[in-house]
Amino acid sequence: MKRIVYLTFLFLLTFSFAKSQDSLLHLTPTKRTKGTFYLSWGYNRCWFSKSDIHFKNTTTEFDASKGGVQSYDFTIYDVTARDRPGIKDIFRTDLTIPQYNYRIGYFFNNKYDLGIEINFDHTKYIMEDFQTRRVEGTIRGQAIDQDTLIDPKTFLHFEHSDGANFLMLNFVKRQKLFTSKNNKHLISGVAKLGAGPVIPRTEVTLFGENLNNKFHVAGYCAGLEVGFRYEAFKHIYLEYTAKGTFANYTDVLVIGEGKAYHHFWTFENILVLGYQFSL
Repeated sequence: MKRIVYLTFLFLLTFSFAKSQDSLLHLTPTKRTKGTFYLSWGYNRCWFSKSDIHFKNTTTEFDASKGGVQSYDFTIYDVTARDRPGIKDIFRTDLTIPQYNYRIGYFFNNKYDLGIEINFDHTKYIMEDFQTRRVEGTIRGQAIDQDTLIDPKTFLHFEHSDGANFLMLNFVKRQKLFTSKNNKHLISGVAKLGAGPVIPRTEVTLFGENLNNKFHVAGYCAGLEVGFRYEAFKHIYLEYTAKGTFANYTDVLVIGEGKAYHHFWTFENILVLGYQFSL
């Protein structure tokens, strides 16, 4: 995934400079006559609602070393989770390690400021260890319905740490709020509404067995994003937005043939730096 991100941005930057040599000389924030292409990269902080996580594995495999039949079908209620921003490591590590965001979009025209955007949020969902929560269902053929300490070594640790990964196709509306007299500075309000798949890579430790699984489509998400865009010197912009997303994970891969299912709401603060040019 890192290689795909880098190659995408390298191609788009090369293409944008080649296409914009002539048109950008005459481009101003208030007198664009053609559509505008843009791309951006930035980072986020996020917060998650509580969720009920259902784990299910109906295998009848018997393993005496692991306590017998390795089947389970249980739900943990009101699980709390946090993010792992990694912002302090931006200048010391790979750009894709922190919680990043990128956008690639196109405004069709500048009369109505309507556009379309591919919007990707690499957020990290980390289930908090050692919380005590109600667990209901069956584990290895034994019924359970009680408050239980979620110990990461002996029971469970669960995280979408290589990303909860929201990929959305957004419809975008921009509304100009302020333009400087020399046309070099522009402030706009932006709103984005979209939906798409979630593509997590989930790491789980269950009953002492650990697995960092593969990236795969595991459900869907939908979100609304609103904020402000500051454009400077025709081409560069800084965008701050707040975003609410509903994410439903219907097919999370866990240990063996098992699956996990949960859904939650998340709120993000997002700051991106972008480049735009006229086609």
